[in-house]
Amino acid sequence: MSIQSSHIFVNLPVKNLEKSVSFFKQLGFEFENNMTNDDGAALIIGPTSYVMLLTEAYFKGFTKKEIADTSSQREVILTISAPSKEKVDELISLALTAGAQPANENVDDEFMYYGSFIDLDGHMWEVLYMQEIYMRSIERSIRKNTLRMLLKCNRRNVFQGSFAKSS
Repeated sequence: MSIQSSHIFVNLPVKNLEKSVSFFKQLGFEFENNMTNDDGAALIIGPTSYVMLLTEAYFKGFTKKEIADTSSQREVILTISAPSKEKVDELISLALTAGAQPANENVDDEFMYYGSFIDLDGHMWEVLYMQEIYMRSIERSIRKNTLRMLLKCNRRNVFQGSFAKSS
């Protein structure tokens, strides 16, 4: 069985925590106050997804390596979903107005639409919309594979149970 975590916390170093928090609030994000202090702030991405904006000094306490120089290196691309193409454009526009830099041209293909920006600390963010039909096919595939796996496990348990009784 594959590992399936219930939460994700992505840690990002920031140069100025107060400015970073203000930037993301201007985009409409909220923060989890119970996980926010002078060293870091928990940016709420979704019900169980967070980006921990950590001061560089605090972040350095978690790694022996240097913090990536985001002016010349890309350590990660964070991709978040949006419910429509219009919301992708709206979020990108808000980010640019709040001080972000443009990253790449928007991409519009058969299944998805996305745009990107570079935040105040040089981290690259993509905002992605996937057509509902495509999303439904992914959901159906997941349900189908999950059902198949459950049936397979159930057959195995039934077989093992009846084998143990007959021995």
